[in-house]
Amino acid sequence: MSRLLLLSASPRRRALLQQLGLAFEVCPVAIDETPRPGEPPAALAERLAREKAAACPDPHAWGIAADTVVALGEQVFGKPADAREAAAMLQTLRGRWHDVYTAVAVRRPDGQLRSAVDHSRVRLREFSEDELAAYLASGDPFDKAGGYAIQHEGFRPVAEVVGARDTVIGLPTALLWQLLAAAGYPGLNAAADRAPARSRSSAAPAGESPPRSDRPPGGH
Repeated sequence: MSRLLLLSASPRRRALLQQLGLAFEVCPVAIDETPRPGEPPAALAERLAREKAAACPDPHAWGIAADTVVALGEQVFGKPADAREAAAMLQTLRGRWHDVYTAVAVRRPDGQLRSAVDHSRVRLREFSEDELAAYLASGDPFDKAGGYAIQHEGFRPVAEVVGARDTVIGLPTALLWQLLAAAGYPGLNAAADRAPARSRSSAAPAGESPPRSDRPPGGH
């Protein structure tokens, strides 16, 4: 069987993928993640996931890539560069509903790509400035879109989620399973008892991209 590569250094994505019982290797790739002018958040997430998948270093391997974008309307929040930027993001999002889009792309050994986007709605709680300062001092916000981790036990930033929690963490496992199955990944049979359920609340809203393989690798 071909190698299955997780093309991300994220420990959160690695942990979620491990829950599926699939044998894989971690092999991060780096691409330019600069948004294009006027690019909608969901389209940005899917484009970056596809570009990461297309950059798979082993042309004979299966590759899994993902990208998460946090958005308030059309305003995109990436990974904060420093504490000041993280504080500004979290102060803007505090107490407000916003959108989290996580795109997943699967690359077959023949180079074909399948990708899709999952969407969750999130409301942050009304945390205090002292709580925010302590969270910033922990260093946790700096590798996360929007500057927060839903699963952080100390800060606990999220008040409500409509959609899949693992989409907010960074890898919607039910969507990934669907894409792997559609792409014909042979390793699913051995892990069939771990197939995740896709809840109604995490279903992609109308207008988002369904799984597909009719695009050329690396772009729309």
